[in-house]
Amino acid sequence: MTKPDFKKLATVGPAVAMTAVSMVLTLAVVVMWLGGSMPWGVALVVGVGLDGGWLATLAYERRLARQGDHNNAVTGVGWGFGVVATGVLVAHALGETSPGPWLAVAWLPLAAKALWLVHGLWERTALTPQALDRIATIQQGARDQAAIARAELRAEAGTEVTRLDAVTGAGKAVAGAQATAARRLAGAWSELDGVRQGDGTGRALTCVTER
Repeated sequence: MTKPDFKKLATVGPAVAMTAVSMVLTLAVVVMWLGGSMPWGVALVVGVGLDGGWLATLAYERRLARQGDHNNAVTGVGWGFGVVATGVLVAHALGETSPGPWLAVAWLPLAAKALWLVHGLWERTALTPQALDRIATIQQGARDQAAIARAELRAEAGTEVTRLDAVTGAGKAVAGAQATAARRLAGAWSELDGVRQGDGTGRALTCVTER
């Protein structure tokens, strides 16, 4: 069995089980409730009629759903049968000396209708395996592109940091060389000025100037 079949079974299985239990319970309650005031055969016909109408309405709803159609009147009748079955169970429970257990199961018909509603919603939103594979491929491609983009950004950021470090190092070296050259130039000018200020240099320059 394929994976989509398992998903379908997960939604339709509880609905079928709940429907069967609620129909059997409704039939039993109708026969017990009406069996004291009428022949049990008549009570059985009433219970089977109630369950049969509900089952027929449900089958017609399912047929419309398989065709991609929907009929509000049929849906309303189906919910009406569910409400009637629930009302029968509640009325029977209230007539018992211990109504708690019967009231605990009185919600089963409405629960069955709700489960069929959930199954119908699943059918309307279910996708084929090909579509799911295509969606998974698209999502994986988007994740791959995002990961590649993040890697490119990190690589560009690392390259920029390396370049800035290199530029900063070169700038520091140039600044250091300029500072050293400036200190040497200042020292040379200082020595030259000291030589010019000396006595021997002054006399030599005076002698040369006079000649």
